[in-house]
Amino acid sequence: MPGALHGIKIIDLTRVLAGPFCTMILGDLGAEVIKIESTSYGDETRGWGPPFNDGESAYYLCANRNKQGITLNLKSEIGKEILKKLLLDADVVVQNFKPGTLERLGFGYEDLKKIKDDIILASISGFGSQGPNSNLPGYDYIIQAMSGLMSITGEKDSQPTKVGVAISDVLTGLFTCIGILASIQHRNRTGEGQEIDISLFDSQLAALVNVASNYLCSEIVPERMGNYHPNIVPYQVFSASDGDMVIAVGNDEQFNRFASLLEEPILLEETFKSNTGRLQHKGQIEKLIANKVMTKSKNEWKVLLDNNGIPNGPIYNVSEALESEQAKSRNMVIDVNHPAIKNLRLVGSPLKLSKTPVKVLRHPPLHGEHTEEVISKLGYSKSEIDEMKLNKSI
Repeated sequence: MPGALHGIKIIDLTRVLAGPFCTMILGDLGAEVIKIESTSYGDETRGWGPPFNDGESAYYLCANRNKQGITLNLKSEIGKEILKKLLLDADVVVQNFKPGTLERLGFGYEDLKKIKDDIILASISGFGSQGPNSNLPGYDYIIQAMSGLMSITGEKDSQPTKVGVAISDVLTGLFTCIGILASIQHRNRTGEGQEIDISLFDSQLAALVNVASNYLCSEIVPERMGNYHPNIVPYQVFSASDGDMVIAVGNDEQFNRFASLLEEPILLEETFKSNTGRLQHKGQIEKLIANKVMTKSKNEWKVLLDNNGIPNGPIYNVSEALESEQAKSRNMVIDVNHPAIKNLRLVGSPLKLSKTPVKVLRHPPLHGEHTEEVISKLGYSKSEIDEMKLNKSI
């Protein structure tokens, strides 16, 4: 069965993570994705390692499956000519050049509309097309710093800390994907394409969600709280007899059951029945709970708390999470055939669609792997392609 986006053609001019992550999702959903890289070194992440898997970087592999990979020199006339031909039946262009670069190459939105009037252009940048920072490059680490995210991450008395994954890039990729899907729907209804302007900074501000709302409602600047929650108690890390785990009591009913399980009479007093009361006596309640949690193992607590409907979980390392029975049952680690890698495993898609399931039909392409295949379909002969290669146009 074709994927949900079967028949949609994406021209992918992106590198690193936010853009490739977005286009990989579209490819997973069945879109045809042509990834265009420079003729010299290609996507920067090809060199971001170790680790490498039979010469391919793990970083590059994480965000580039379900794509055809070609190389083009977009500063050459023949490179521009080939891109124009690819655009003739394309639906979406996704790019994350520094603002103004695409225009200088002759492929800004107004230029693209002259080639195909209903084209959708999704542009990803650090700070968007407006504002005093619009000309600055956008790196996830910088965005985590400037968006306020680092100011609320880490222990209270420690240095601000970045999240352990490039979360601003990932969120921007998701927001861009949403914008593209909405634009396709708009085009289906009206026949019009449009331009999408997504920035890492905007995306990360939006992802501050309740923390941003807390500030906007109170004008109190949020602080780092480590593993604690600013609005809920208990909702944090506790140490069992054999290691750490998270207990996340989300409402008063759950707390009443939790307090009964702990067999600590003080916790059943009126003072602690509401979340507001628990917040007011945060230090006292956490100490009482911590002393009780230390008396059993993580597994003993997991069984007990699960049976009583109290959210909890052990703190897994990455290996434990990916190799867990839950991950296996959800097909979240997949085997992918690859021409250079003997045993390629990738993280699976979280999108589980009953009628149009995600399929991995293409491995992350080698640098320029499909250049000749794709360009020959545009009508160029073998001798012309060989000359392009000699002139470093492709």
